[in-house]
Amino acid sequence: MSNDIWAPLAEGQSPLLFVPGQLIYLQETQPEQFYYIQSGTVKCFLSAESGEERILTHHHTGELIGEASFFDKQPRVSSAVAVTRCALVPVDRSRLQEVFAHHPDLAIHMLEYLARTVRILSAHVDGSFLQADQRIARHLLSLRPDERGIIPCTHEDIGASVGVSRVTVSRVLGQFARCGWIQTGYRTVRLLNRGALQRLGALPSEL
Repeated sequence: MSNDIWAPLAEGQSPLLFVPGQLIYLQETQPEQFYYIQSGTVKCFLSAESGEERILTHHHTGELIGEASFFDKQPRVSSAVAVTRCALVPVDRSRLQEVFAHHPDLAIHMLEYLARTVRILSAHVDGSFLQADQRIARHLLSLRPDERGIIPCTHEDIGASVGVSRVTVSRVLGQFARCGWIQTGYRTVRLLNRGALQRLGALPSEL
């Protein structure tokens, strides 16, 4: 799906600006709108009553956030915070209806995007049955590389996403690198052998 497919959502609209660390929306609140990321990176995460956080995913320029809860009219299942400076275009129901009226093909793309969101959430549930290296392999495959094929991420982010320690992440990434599956850099990872990672991360029913 191309990065500019949601550009019609921003036509004639003024974006909201967020600075790094600024909360965009909070888990359990009622969704009145979702957001098109005109620029920047956003982290979506789950919070437990204990205060523990689990990163779901990072969203980047050209993607949507908060759309699933918006459509089912239920409280948000996650929170979102700006990782970088962000320009976000809020989309409420009247605005969405207006855009669909002029761009009806976007409705199909929206269904595809919602299906992808469900798949990401399902992967997090399935991941609880996997070993650490399998969870990390799945998580790496879910991340979107930039135009150079590089994925910006830290060991802390990966650990928070899959529920393992930073030490475990470092050990597993080192194993992957020695196998020639990935190349690591400063706060970055490049996937060299997606097939090997897919085979490692597959559940028995997927083999």
